[in-house]
Amino acid sequence: MPKFLIQAAYTPEGTQGLLAEGASGRRAAVDQVVTGLGGTVEAMYYAFGEDDLVCIVDFPDPVSMAAVSLRVKASGALRTRATPLLTVGELDEAARREVSFRAPGA
Repeated sequence: MPKFLIQAAYTPEGTQGLLAEGASGRRAAVDQVVTGLGGTVEAMYYAFGEDDLVCIVDFPDPVSMAAVSLRVKASGALRTRATPLLTVGELDEAARREVSFRAPGA
């Protein structure tokens, strides 16, 4: 299953919701949306600094990740970034593939 790193920052409205609902309430909501699309939450951590929340999630396909991203962003409660994650084996496979590329000016 494709794995994604999610980094999120709460908006002021989202922070108010977090304060009212608590971190465990938000964890339950994340679990529900991810499992509802056939995925799993591998890890979920709260942080402070540029990001308020960091998750690693597995989804059956990138379209599922995109669907969640669209709904979360549309809520206005969070600003998010999703980064696809590759295993060591997947990167080894990518490195072995022949790619025809010419650098600009070469």
